[in-house]
Amino acid sequence: MKSTGKVWKFGNDINTDEIIPARYLNVSDPKELAKHCMEDADPDFIKKISAGDIIVAGKNFGCGSSREHAPIAIKSANISCVLAESFARIFYRNCLNMGLPILEAPEAAKEIKEGNTIEINFDNGEITDKTTGKVYKAKPFPPFMQDLIAKGGLMNKIRSELSL
Repeated sequence: MKSTGKVWKFGNDINTDEIIPARYLNVSDPKELAKHCMEDADPDFIKKISAGDIIVAGKNFGCGSSREHAPIAIKSANISCVLAESFARIFYRNCLNMGLPILEAPEAAKEIKEGNTIEINFDNGEITDKTTGKVYKAKPFPPFMQDLIAKGGLMNKIRSELSL
């Protein structure tokens, strides 16, 4: 599994309120949540991105509340992956449960610049900055986790296994 996209860069400690502000928590439609993705961190974010783009961030991305709305908003905005120096643990797990690929790669997250195009190979953990040619390494997801992401998250994986 691979993902290629333009980088949108964010700093340290981006919390779930910045990813999807609390004023939208009464919204349950993923498409509506996507319209407000990253709104409090960058009010024009949703207007600038294209399907397949990638968020690259600093330390502790997704800190704050444990709301599942945050990874849903990112995934529904057609962001193909979030790469960061580190993630808040509950956010990390929520992303996997929702089928949003995320990778911890401190060196890559520090060095890759906004606007660059990167390619992520989830099978081997290679991150290639297509703009500079530099290759970084992240720990790849094991096959069972890649399957969970490919099926769109935990509930979809369970549904597919129950209907066998």
